[in-house]
Amino acid sequence: MYIHDLSEWPRFTLNLELLAEPLASVRHRQGRLTGRMEALGFSLRQEAVLQTLTADVLKSSEIEGEKLDAGQVRSSIARRLGIDIGALKPADRNVDGVVEMILDATRRYEERLDAERLYGWHAALFPTGRSGMSKIRIGTCRNDSTGPMEVVSGPMGKERIHFVAPQAGRLDWEMQAFLDWFNAGTGIDPVLKAGLAHLWFVTIHPFDDGNGRIARAIADLALARSENSPQRFYSMSAQIRQERNAYYDILEQTQKGTMDVTHWMEWFLGCLGRAIDGAQTILGSVLAKARFWESFATIPLNDRQRLVLNRLLDGSEGKLTTSKYAKLAKCSQDTALRDILPLVERGILVRNPKGGRSTSYAACCDPTNRELINTIFIAPAGT
Repeated sequence: MYIHDLSEWPRFTLNLELLAEPLASVRHRQGRLTGRMEALGFSLRQEAVLQTLTADVLKSSEIEGEKLDAGQVRSSIARRLGIDIGALKPADRNVDGVVEMILDATRRYEERLDAERLYGWHAALFPTGRSGMSKIRIGTCRNDSTGPMEVVSGPMGKERIHFVAPQAGRLDWEMQAFLDWFNAGTGIDPVLKAGLAHLWFVTIHPFDDGNGRIARAIADLALARSENSPQRFYSMSAQIRQERNAYYDILEQTQKGTMDVTHWMEWFLGCLGRAIDGAQTILGSVLAKARFWESFATIPLNDRQRLVLNRLLDGSEGKLTTSKYAKLAKCSQDTALRDILPLVERGILVRNPKGGRSTSYAACCDPTNRELINTIFIAPAGT
Protein backbone atom coordinates (compact mmCIF):
# COMPACT_ATOMS: atom_id res chain seq x y z
CA MET A 1 0.00 0.00 0.00
CA TYR A 2 1.23 3.47 -0.90
CA ILE A 3 0.36 6.73 0.83
CA HIS A 4 -1.99 7.71 -2.00
CA ASP A 5 -4.07 4.60 -1.11
CA LEU A 6 -4.55 5.65 2.52
CA SER A 7 -7.93 7.00 3.63
CA GLU A 8 -6.20 10.12 5.00
CA TRP A 9 -4.58 11.00 1.67
CA PRO A 10 -3.62 13.76 0.96
CA ARG A 11 -3.73 15.14 4.53
CA PHE A 12 -0.01 15.17 5.31
CA THR A 13 1.16 15.64 8.88
CA LEU A 14 4.45 17.07 10.16
CA ASN A 15 6.15 17.24 13.53
CA LEU A 16 6.79 20.98 13.46
CA GLU A 17 8.64 20.90 16.78
CA LEU A 18 11.16 18.44 15.36
CA LEU A 19 11.53 20.53 12.19
CA ALA A 20 11.85 23.91 13.92
CA GLU A 21 15.64 23.85 14.33
CA PRO A 22 16.59 22.61 10.81
CA LEU A 23 14.07 25.02 9.28
CA ALA A 24 15.49 27.97 11.22
CA SER A 25 19.02 26.95 10.16
CA VAL A 26 18.03 26.83 6.48
CA ARG A 27 16.24 30.18 6.72
CA HIS A 28 19.32 31.73 8.33
CA ARG A 29 21.59 30.38 5.62
CA GLN A 30 19.23 31.62 2.90
CA GLY A 31 19.47 35.14 4.31
CA ARG A 32 23.26 35.04 4.68
CA LEU A 33 23.74 33.81 1.12
CA THR A 34 21.39 36.44 -0.31
CA GLY A 35 23.25 39.15 1.59
CA ARG A 36 26.62 38.02 0.27
CA MET A 37 25.38 37.83 -3.29
CA GLU A 38 23.73 41.26 -3.09
CA ALA A 39 27.13 42.67 -2.09
CA LEU A 40 28.74 41.39 -5.30
CA GLY A 41 27.41 44.04 -7.64
CA PHE A 42 25.19 43.62 -10.69
CA SER A 43 27.56 41.99 -13.19
CA LEU A 44 28.97 39.46 -10.73
CA ARG A 45 25.47 38.68 -9.47
CA GLN A 46 24.36 38.01 -13.05
CA GLU A 47 27.29 35.64 -13.52
CA ALA A 48 26.39 33.81 -10.30
CA VAL A 49 22.76 33.44 -11.43
CA LEU A 50 23.90 32.17 -14.84
CA GLN A 51 26.17 29.55 -13.26
CA THR A 52 23.49 28.47 -10.78
CA LEU A 53 20.77 28.07 -13.39
CA THR A 54 23.15 26.22 -15.70
CA ALA A 55 23.94 23.74 -12.93
CA ASP A 56 20.24 23.43 -12.07
CA VAL A 57 19.24 22.52 -15.63
CA LEU A 58 22.15 20.13 -16.14
CA LYS A 59 21.79 18.30 -12.85
CA SER A 60 18.00 18.01 -12.89
CA SER A 61 18.32 16.23 -16.24
CA GLU A 62 21.22 14.06 -15.00
CA ILE A 63 19.08 12.79 -12.12
CA GLU A 64 16.86 11.23 -14.79
CA GLY A 65 19.83 9.83 -16.73
CA GLU A 66 19.86 12.51 -19.44
CA LYS A 67 23.11 14.39 -20.13
CA LEU A 68 22.77 17.81 -21.76
CA ASP A 69 25.51 19.88 -23.37
CA ALA A 70 26.73 22.45 -20.80
CA GLY A 71 27.66 25.02 -23.44
CA GLN A 72 24.22 24.83 -25.03
CA VAL A 73 22.51 25.17 -21.64
CA ARG A 74 24.62 28.18 -20.66
CA SER A 75 24.04 29.88 -24.02
CA SER A 76 20.29 29.22 -23.91
CA ILE A 77 19.99 30.74 -20.42
CA ALA A 78 22.20 33.73 -21.27
CA ARG A 79 20.18 34.46 -24.40
CA ARG A 80 16.90 34.48 -22.46
CA LEU A 81 18.26 36.59 -19.61
CA GLY A 82 20.00 39.06 -21.93
CA ILE A 83 23.47 38.28 -20.51
CA ASP A 84 26.41 38.91 -22.85
CA ILE A 85 28.77 35.91 -22.79
CA GLY A 86 30.30 36.44 -26.22
CA ALA A 87 29.68 33.85 -28.91
CA LEU A 88 26.49 31.93 -28.11
CA LYS A 89 26.45 28.21 -28.80
CA PRO A 90 23.29 27.10 -30.66
CA ALA A 91 21.00 25.00 -28.46
CA ASP A 92 18.75 22.18 -29.63
CA ARG A 93 15.05 22.03 -28.79
CA ASN A 94 15.47 19.68 -25.85
CA VAL A 95 17.88 22.07 -24.13
CA ASP A 96 15.73 25.12 -24.85
CA GLY A 97 12.68 23.32 -23.48
CA VAL A 98 14.25 22.49 -20.11
CA VAL A 99 15.64 26.03 -19.84
CA GLU A 100 12.24 27.55 -20.61
CA MET A 101 10.61 25.48 -17.86
CA ILE A 102 13.19 26.41 -15.20
CA LEU A 103 13.09 30.10 -16.11
CA ASP A 104 9.30 30.15 -16.15
CA ALA A 105 9.25 28.59 -12.68
CA THR A 106 11.83 30.92 -11.14
CA ARG A 107 11.30 34.22 -13.01
CA ARG A 108 7.50 34.04 -12.76
CA TYR A 109 7.40 32.63 -9.24
CA GLU A 110 4.64 35.01 -8.11
CA GLU A 111 2.17 33.84 -10.76
CA ARG A 112 -0.46 31.21 -10.14
CA LEU A 113 0.42 27.61 -10.90
CA ASP A 114 -2.35 25.92 -12.88
CA ALA A 115 -2.79 22.85 -15.06
CA GLU A 116 -2.17 24.74 -18.30
CA ARG A 117 1.14 26.02 -17.01
CA LEU A 118 2.20 22.51 -16.01
CA TYR A 119 1.09 21.15 -19.37
CA GLY A 120 3.22 23.84 -21.04
CA TRP A 121 6.24 22.75 -19.01
CA HIS A 122 5.65 19.14 -19.99
CA ALA A 123 5.36 20.00 -23.68
CA ALA A 124 8.57 22.04 -23.46
CA LEU A 125 10.44 19.04 -21.99
CA PHE A 126 9.44 16.77 -24.89
CA PRO A 127 9.32 18.94 -28.04
CA THR A 128 9.39 15.91 -30.35
CA GLY A 129 6.56 14.10 -28.56
CA ARG A 130 8.93 11.28 -27.63
CA SER A 131 10.85 10.16 -24.57
CA GLY A 132 13.82 8.37 -26.07
CA MET A 133 12.34 6.01 -28.65
CA SER A 134 8.89 5.92 -27.05
CA LYS A 135 6.02 8.13 -28.14
CA ILE A 136 4.29 9.72 -25.13
CA ARG A 137 1.28 11.91 -24.40
CA ILE A 138 2.42 15.52 -24.38
CA GLY A 139 0.86 18.41 -22.48
CA THR A 140 -1.79 16.22 -20.88
CA CYS A 141 -2.06 13.62 -18.14
CA ARG A 142 -1.29 9.95 -18.73
CA ASN A 143 -4.15 7.53 -19.45
CA ASP A 144 -2.48 4.23 -18.38
CA SER A 145 -3.38 2.66 -21.75
CA THR A 146 -0.21 0.55 -21.55
CA GLY A 147 -0.71 -0.40 -17.91
CA PRO A 148 -0.25 1.25 -14.53
CA MET A 149 2.43 3.90 -14.08
CA GLU A 150 5.31 2.21 -12.25
CA VAL A 151 8.78 3.29 -11.19
CA VAL A 152 11.02 0.25 -11.72
CA SER A 153 14.71 -0.65 -11.82
CA GLY A 154 16.73 -3.71 -12.75
CA PRO A 155 17.13 -5.80 -15.94
CA MET A 156 14.18 -7.18 -17.87
CA GLY A 157 12.69 -10.18 -16.09
CA LYS A 158 14.21 -9.13 -12.76
CA GLU A 159 12.60 -5.72 -12.41
CA ARG A 160 12.07 -4.27 -8.97
CA ILE A 161 8.97 -2.10 -8.55
CA HIS A 162 9.72 0.91 -6.34
CA PHE A 163 6.42 2.73 -6.71
CA VAL A 164 3.01 2.46 -8.40
CA ALA A 165 1.28 5.78 -9.05
CA PRO A 166 -2.45 6.50 -8.59
CA GLN A 167 -4.71 5.23 -11.37
CA ALA A 168 -5.23 7.60 -14.28
CA GLY A 169 -8.94 7.92 -13.53
CA ARG A 170 -8.06 9.76 -10.32
CA LEU A 171 -5.77 12.33 -11.88
CA ASP A 172 -8.28 15.13 -12.53
CA TRP A 173 -9.21 15.17 -8.86
CA GLU A 174 -5.63 14.67 -7.67
CA MET A 175 -4.27 17.50 -9.77
CA GLN A 176 -7.03 19.90 -8.74
CA ALA A 177 -6.50 19.11 -5.05
CA PHE A 178 -2.75 19.68 -5.39
CA LEU A 179 -3.10 22.96 -7.29
CA ASP A 180 -5.77 24.33 -4.93
CA TRP A 181 -3.45 23.64 -1.99
CA PHE A 182 -0.36 25.03 -3.73
CA ASN A 183 -2.03 28.30 -4.71
CA ALA A 184 -3.78 28.84 -1.38
CA GLY A 185 -2.32 30.71 1.58
CA THR A 186 -2.03 27.67 3.84
CA GLY A 187 -0.10 29.26 6.70
CA ILE A 188 2.83 26.86 6.30
CA ASP A 189 6.37 28.17 5.89
CA PRO A 190 7.16 28.47 2.14
CA VAL A 191 10.29 26.31 2.51
CA LEU A 192 8.24 23.50 4.05
CA LYS A 193 5.70 24.03 1.30
CA ALA A 194 8.44 23.50 -1.30
CA GLY A 195 9.31 20.13 0.24
CA LEU A 196 5.69 19.01 0.50
CA ALA A 197 4.91 20.16 -3.04
CA HIS A 198 7.86 18.17 -4.39
CA LEU A 199 6.70 15.01 -2.60
CA TRP A 200 3.01 15.45 -3.40
CA PHE A 201 3.49 16.07 -7.12
CA VAL A 202 5.97 13.24 -7.67
CA THR A 203 3.57 10.90 -5.82
CA ILE A 204 0.69 11.87 -8.12
CA HIS A 205 3.04 11.24 -11.08
CA PRO A 206 0.55 12.67 -13.57
CA PHE A 207 2.62 12.45 -16.79
CA ASP A 208 4.05 9.65 -18.89
CA ASP A 209 7.55 11.08 -18.24
CA GLY A 210 9.21 14.17 -16.79
CA ASN A 211 7.49 14.01 -13.40
CA GLY A 212 10.73 14.31 -11.40
CA ARG A 213 12.00 17.31 -13.33
CA ILE A 214 8.65 19.08 -13.04
CA ALA A 215 8.44 18.28 -9.30
CA ARG A 216 11.85 19.89 -8.81
CA ALA A 217 10.81 22.93 -10.87
CA ILE A 218 7.73 23.30 -8.65
CA ALA A 219 9.99 23.15 -5.58
CA ASP A 220 12.24 25.81 -7.14
CA LEU A 221 9.19 28.01 -7.70
CA ALA A 222 8.17 27.63 -4.05
CA LEU A 223 11.74 28.36 -2.88
CA ALA A 224 11.78 31.53 -5.03
CA ARG A 225 8.56 32.53 -3.26
CA SER A 226 10.21 31.84 0.10
CA GLU A 227 12.95 34.34 -0.79
CA ASN A 228 10.66 36.71 -2.71
CA SER A 229 13.26 36.80 -5.49
CA PRO A 230 13.66 35.32 -8.98
CA GLN A 231 17.45 35.24 -8.61
CA ARG A 232 18.81 31.77 -7.89
CA PHE A 233 22.15 31.47 -6.12
CA TYR A 234 22.02 27.77 -5.20
CA SER A 235 20.80 24.66 -6.98
CA MET A 236 18.67 22.12 -5.14
CA SER A 237 18.82 19.85 -8.20
CA ALA A 238 22.62 19.87 -8.19
CA GLN A 239 22.62 18.78 -4.56
CA ILE A 240 19.99 16.09 -5.18
CA ARG A 241 22.18 14.80 -8.03
CA GLN A 242 25.04 14.36 -5.56
CA GLU A 243 22.70 12.52 -3.18
CA ARG A 244 20.65 10.70 -5.80
CA ASN A 245 20.62 7.31 -4.06
CA ALA A 246 19.52 8.84 -0.76
CA TYR A 247 16.90 10.88 -2.64
CA TYR A 248 15.33 7.80 -4.21
CA ASP A 249 15.56 5.86 -0.95
CA ILE A 250 13.75 8.49 1.14
CA LEU A 251 11.11 8.92 -1.58
CA GLU A 252 10.42 5.18 -1.63
CA GLN A 253 10.29 4.96 2.16
CA THR A 254 7.94 7.92 2.39
CA GLN A 255 5.62 6.74 -0.36
CA LYS A 256 5.29 3.36 1.38
CA GLY A 257 4.83 4.90 4.82
CA THR A 258 2.18 6.90 6.65
CA MET A 259 0.83 10.41 6.18
CA ASP A 260 3.42 11.64 8.72
CA VAL A 261 6.13 12.84 6.31
CA THR A 262 8.43 14.43 8.89
CA HIS A 263 11.38 12.22 7.89
CA TRP A 264 11.03 13.26 4.25
CA MET A 265 11.00 16.92 5.31
CA GLU A 266 14.05 16.42 7.53
CA TRP A 267 15.92 15.02 4.51
CA PHE A 268 14.64 17.83 2.26
CA LEU A 269 15.74 20.55 4.69
CA GLY A 270 19.13 18.88 5.14
CA CYS A 271 19.62 18.63 1.37
CA LEU A 272 18.53 22.24 0.92
CA GLY A 273 20.97 23.39 3.59
CA ARG A 274 23.80 21.54 1.86
CA ALA A 275 22.77 23.09 -1.47
CA ILE A 276 22.98 26.58 0.06
CA ASP A 277 26.37 25.80 1.62
CA GLY A 278 27.50 24.50 -1.77
CA ALA A 279 26.83 27.91 -3.31
CA GLN A 280 30.27 28.94 -2.04
CA THR A 281 31.69 27.01 -5.01
CA ILE A 282 29.76 29.22 -7.42
CA LEU A 283 30.62 32.34 -5.44
CA GLY A 284 34.29 31.35 -5.40
CA SER A 285 34.22 30.70 -9.15
CA VAL A 286 32.62 34.08 -9.87
CA LEU A 287 35.11 35.94 -7.67
CA ALA A 288 38.05 34.03 -9.15
CA LYS A 289 36.95 34.94 -12.66
CA ALA A 290 36.55 38.60 -11.70
CA ARG A 291 39.99 38.69 -10.09
CA PHE A 292 41.49 36.95 -13.10
CA TRP A 293 40.32 39.75 -15.37
CA GLU A 294 41.37 42.43 -12.87
CA SER A 295 44.86 40.93 -12.76
CA PHE A 296 45.28 41.17 -16.53
CA ALA A 297 43.22 44.31 -17.18
CA THR A 298 46.19 46.25 -18.61
CA ILE A 299 47.28 43.51 -21.03
CA PRO A 300 45.91 43.97 -24.57
CA LEU A 301 43.98 40.91 -25.77
CA ASN A 302 42.19 40.31 -29.04
CA ASP A 303 38.56 39.16 -29.25
CA ARG A 304 39.56 35.54 -29.91
CA GLN A 305 41.71 35.43 -26.80
CA ARG A 306 38.99 36.94 -24.61
CA LEU A 307 36.39 34.52 -25.98
CA VAL A 308 38.50 31.42 -25.35
CA LEU A 309 39.67 32.55 -21.91
CA ASN A 310 36.09 33.17 -20.82
CA ARG A 311 35.07 29.73 -22.00
CA LEU A 312 38.03 28.21 -20.18
CA LEU A 313 37.23 30.13 -16.96
CA ASP A 314 33.61 28.95 -17.14
CA GLY A 315 34.95 25.43 -16.79
CA SER A 316 32.98 24.08 -19.73
CA GLU A 317 35.81 23.30 -22.17
CA GLY A 318 38.19 21.06 -20.20
CA LYS A 319 41.84 21.17 -21.25
CA LEU A 320 42.74 23.71 -23.91
CA THR A 321 44.68 22.55 -26.97
CA THR A 322 45.51 24.40 -30.16
CA SER A 323 42.87 22.43 -32.05
CA LYS A 324 40.22 23.20 -29.43
CA TYR A 325 41.25 26.88 -29.45
CA ALA A 326 40.94 26.93 -33.24
CA LYS A 327 37.48 25.39 -33.05
CA LEU A 328 36.25 27.80 -30.37
CA ALA A 329 37.71 30.91 -32.01
CA LYS A 330 36.89 29.75 -35.56
CA CYS A 331 40.45 30.23 -36.76
CA SER A 332 43.33 28.10 -38.08
CA GLN A 333 45.57 26.10 -35.73
CA ASP A 334 48.52 28.34 -36.73
CA THR A 335 46.54 31.40 -35.62
CA ALA A 336 45.52 29.58 -32.46
CA LEU A 337 49.17 28.88 -31.59
CA ARG A 338 50.12 32.52 -32.28
CA ASP A 339 47.34 33.57 -29.86
CA ILE A 340 48.31 31.03 -27.18
CA LEU A 341 52.09 31.64 -27.00
CA PRO A 342 51.92 35.27 -25.79
CA LEU A 343 49.29 34.25 -23.22
CA VAL A 344 51.77 31.69 -21.86
CA GLU A 345 54.64 34.23 -21.90
CA ARG A 346 52.55 36.71 -19.88
CA GLY A 347 51.47 34.09 -17.35
CA ILE A 348 47.81 34.12 -18.36
CA LEU A 349 47.93 30.50 -19.49
CA VAL A 350 50.16 27.77 -18.10
CA ARG A 351 51.37 24.81 -20.14
CA ASN A 352 50.38 21.45 -18.65
CA PRO A 353 53.24 18.95 -18.06
CA LYS A 354 52.56 16.64 -21.01
CA GLY A 355 54.14 17.88 -24.22
CA GLY A 356 54.21 16.92 -27.87
CA ARG A 357 50.84 16.19 -29.41
CA SER A 358 49.34 16.11 -25.91
CA THR A 359 50.28 19.73 -25.16
CA SER A 360 47.46 21.49 -23.38
CA TYR A 361 46.99 24.68 -21.39
CA ALA A 362 45.04 25.95 -18.38
CA ALA A 363 44.17 29.38 -17.04
CA CYS A 364 46.72 30.45 -14.41
CA CYS A 365 43.94 30.73 -11.77
CA ASP A 366 41.30 28.27 -12.93
CA PRO A 367 38.16 29.02 -10.84
CA THR A 368 37.21 25.35 -10.91
CA ASN A 369 40.28 24.67 -8.76
CA ARG A 370 38.94 23.88 -5.29
CA GLU A 371 42.08 25.06 -3.46
CA LEU A 372 41.71 28.47 -5.04
CA ILE A 373 37.99 28.56 -4.20
CA ASN A 374 38.75 27.82 -0.56
CA THR A 375 41.17 30.75 -0.36
CA ILE A 376 38.86 33.17 -2.16
CA PHE A 377 35.66 32.41 -0.27
CA ILE A 378 36.11 35.04 2.42
CA ALA A 379 33.33 34.46 4.95
CA PRO A 380 33.57 30.97 6.51
CA ALA A 381 30.47 29.04 7.53
CA GLY A 382 29.13 29.97 10.93
CA THR A 383 30.12 33.67 10.81
